[in-house]
Amino acid sequence: MSRFEAKKPSLCKAEPLTSEKVRSTLSVLKGILASCYGPSGRLKQLHNGLGGCVCTTSQSSALLRNLSVTHPVLKVLTASVQNHVSCFGDCGLFTAILCCNLIENIQRIGLTPTKVTKLNKYLLGLCTSYLKSEACSCRIPVDLSSTHIFLGLVHSVLTSKPACMLNKKEADHISALILKAFLLTIPESAEDRVILGKSIIVPLKGQRVTDSTVLPGLLIEMSEVQLRRLSLTQKSSALKVALFCVSLSGDFSNAGEGTVVVSCQVSLENAVLEQLLNLGRQLVGDQVDLVLCQKVIHPSLKQFLSEHHIIAIDRVGVTLMEPLSKVTGAMPIGSLNTIPSTAYGSVKDLCSARFGSKHFFHLIPNEATVCSLLLCSRNDTAWEELKLTCQTAMHVLQLTIKEPWVLLGGGCTETHLAAYIRHKIHNQTEDIVRDDGYSQAELQIATEAFCSALESVAGSLEHDGGEILLDMKYGHFWSGPSASASVVNWPDMLSRCRCGLYNSQEGLSWSFLRSTYHPFAPQTCLSQAAVGAASNLTVDCFTAKLSGLQVAVETANLILDLSYVIEDKN
Repeated sequence: MSRFEAKKPSLCKAEPLTSEKVRSTLSVLKGILASCYGPSGRLKQLHNGLGGCVCTTSQSSALLRNLSVTHPVLKVLTASVQNHVSCFGDCGLFTAILCCNLIENIQRIGLTPTKVTKLNKYLLGLCTSYLKSEACSCRIPVDLSSTHIFLGLVHSVLTSKPACMLNKKEADHISALILKAFLLTIPESAEDRVILGKSIIVPLKGQRVTDSTVLPGLLIEMSEVQLRRLSLTQKSSALKVALFCVSLSGDFSNAGEGTVVVSCQVSLENAVLEQLLNLGRQLVGDQVDLVLCQKVIHPSLKQFLSEHHIIAIDRVGVTLMEPLSKVTGAMPIGSLNTIPSTAYGSVKDLCSARFGSKHFFHLIPNEATVCSLLLCSRNDTAWEELKLTCQTAMHVLQLTIKEPWVLLGGGCTETHLAAYIRHKIHNQTEDIVRDDGYSQAELQIATEAFCSALESVAGSLEHDGGEILLDMKYGHFWSGPSASASVVNWPDMLSRCRCGLYNSQEGLSWSFLRSTYHPFAPQTCLSQAAVGAASNLTVDCFTAKLSGLQVAVETANLILDLSYVIEDKN
């Protein structure tokens, strides 16, 4: 096909980060993300000018999904963060803000991209080595026989999302439900390789948050009329289940490609119905008690099954097929041919349930590795945010089971890590310079840019104009009311550090976070007595935060190393 217009040449831009437009856009993106960070973060409302749904959120996954980013540099950044969140569920804002801070700080110091990349990788290596070491005093081991740290982790995730609009009582209630739902997905008989079950979130909007509950098994929503038509019978033994992923309506939606040739003496409808009834006769002969179908069941087949006291439920949808397979142990049946006996599953019991104005068919499994979290909220906006937050909390619990550690939250890990890196580089500058070939000046300014970026992430947690400080013993992050006096008695104005581990009455001294202070060695080897004494610790998922740190530094290095951006304008 001939072109209507000549092909346009590709647009090539050198050194994209030198563009004032790119820098200002990056600064705006950083401002949007930083203002959302933490429990007191500001909400963002995203909508299309042409209409459609409105999203009110402070979560990175929802923000970046709904933001329209056009510049290739910003696309690299947002794609990296979204990929991190899809894999680890949490710490998306931390990753994005740290990446933006690193890019901005390093642009000011004027080092070549090659040197900056090497220095950043070296400093990242120091961070990861320390965080994984036994000497790390911002890493807490998780006792798998206790729920204390797990509850703290879930509570920290929930309270960091203000759009959920939860008060303390509601946050405690939902935290306990999430942990209960997660524990129900762990099989009782664990072998060498544990396969976790699944927790299904069931919506119930317009109800009180405290009406939320967790039930073992699955809830299948249906109308009151449908539920009344089902004849629920009690059996002393398990109920046999057949699970169909193919339509049982008698249509030809799955006929595939080709031509269907029908003889003039044959009634196609009667032939298909007879095939469906033959299938029904096999189900009766195999003593099946419950038939579940992803799609539609023909009314005649439904009537036939009902006459033989078999419960038939259709239109369960593709979303529930995997959980139903896990709950029942049944293999999804994809044809109308003879059903092998191995395809059937079973459930312990079934009953009807009502919550609010909704009616449900409740499948109770033999072993509860699938459960239903009935999630209530006052309105659609809060429910959507709460659902996303619950999924995040479930994800970080799974990661914590695999790597049973958590990091201190509230910005304390970032400030402690920055203090540790500053002190280590200050004491070992000559050895590092001699071994790696950097100049002392290059190492010092790169370290300051890196540590300032970490501290700025912690500083982003303060949104109300309060003072942000660093204690000179532990390197933890503190915030308090704005002080106009030149001499302030900080122990009286502060209560506890932002992670909740230390209180201000320990003879500590403080420095303003963004001021210049002499490098000091923050206390290492965390005291377990201090952890046990702290009642309300704020903690972060170790795996997610460590990955976020690595993604932020690697993405910043990639963007800083970009020499050209080539765009095809056709």
